[in-house]
Amino acid sequence: MRSASKNKAINIINRIASMGIIVGALALFVVLSVFSGLKEFSLSFSSAFDPDLKVESVQGKSMVISPTQENKLRAIRGITAYSKVIEERVLYRFDGKEMVTNIKGTDTHFGRVIPLKKIIYQGNWIQPQTNEVVLGYGLCQKLSLGLYDYNNPLEVYVPRPGKGAIENPDDAFNKTTLAPVGVYAISEDLDEKYVFANLELVQGLLEYPENRIGGLELKLAPQADEVAVSNQLRALFPDIRVKNRAQLNDSLYKMLNTENVAVYLIFTLVIIIALFNLIGALIMMILDKKNNLKTLYNLGTPVKELRRIFFWQGTLLSVFGGLVGLLLGVVLVLLQQQFQFIMITPTLAYPVICSLENATLVMATISVLGVTASWIASSRVTKKMLD
Repeated sequence: MRSASKNKAINIINRIASMGIIVGALALFVVLSVFSGLKEFSLSFSSAFDPDLKVESVQGKSMVISPTQENKLRAIRGITAYSKVIEERVLYRFDGKEMVTNIKGTDTHFGRVIPLKKIIYQGNWIQPQTNEVVLGYGLCQKLSLGLYDYNNPLEVYVPRPGKGAIENPDDAFNKTTLAPVGVYAISEDLDEKYVFANLELVQGLLEYPENRIGGLELKLAPQADEVAVSNQLRALFPDIRVKNRAQLNDSLYKMLNTENVAVYLIFTLVIIIALFNLIGALIMMILDKKNNLKTLYNLGTPVKELRRIFFWQGTLLSVFGGLVGLLLGVVLVLLQQQFQFIMITPTLAYPVICSLENATLVMATISVLGVTASWIASSRVTKKMLD
């Protein structure tokens, strides 16, 4: 009766350990998948206007590009499109209201670098050689501005370059009227960040010559070597820095990666706690089979071989539990992707991504921790215990 009770208790602990590993693997995979979805969702907003590569001057806000350099730029393999841009912080005035934000001058190739159709909320994109502009939805709300309002013009003021004291305030700014023809809508922050205008218009406001620009934004081919293209750009243009999409949003990437690591560590701790049950179950099994182990030892079985019995039992139990939990997690994530059971808003499903990277990370974590737990438990089989 006593032996049966012991076996029953050991079986119960084994089941608890198995369930803990299954639930831990399931929870870790689901959370990593959800976080991957949220990460991609967040970056889709922040990087809506970000090119694959951006060329900026190291010194100052502008750079000069010659016709020879532009011809060599076109010849760089891996670049499918590029756009000349200028970005400056300016003052806008409309119907007695004022706001300071960025104006971004773009050339006619900008639509090949950035997918404009995805961001235009209302109206159209700017036409070349005009004073037309496209504003963010948030900026339109703050200025109470509508499209094609010819009674109340939108004015832009840019400080004039130069030295010395300002004698006449009217001479301190370059100004012109703008014609809003489109509205973009992405996120609350970005909707107040940019006003898009023609490159020539912004060059005139800043008193730049035709060959002086703020920088270059480039779109790469799908299989392009980003490092090789960056090195060729640095060789072509002196005193410039080249940033990729991640470097343009480095603070956001750092924040998201830190949160990802924190979530991973928290749920790894849950798995570690579950594996304590596995260690306990193996130790109880060792104590229960002590007489049998002594018999095997006396028959000549080395202590190492006796330890391997419990080591492989614990390892297989943890790996099997991890596989079952991972399979259940994959099913849940795929069901959410397909049927969108959980919603953030009535029209937006909770974003999840089922990736091989997350699955590999979960199994690697379960395997390493399971092997460690099994080794700790099997090390209780010692020569001293068997004597």
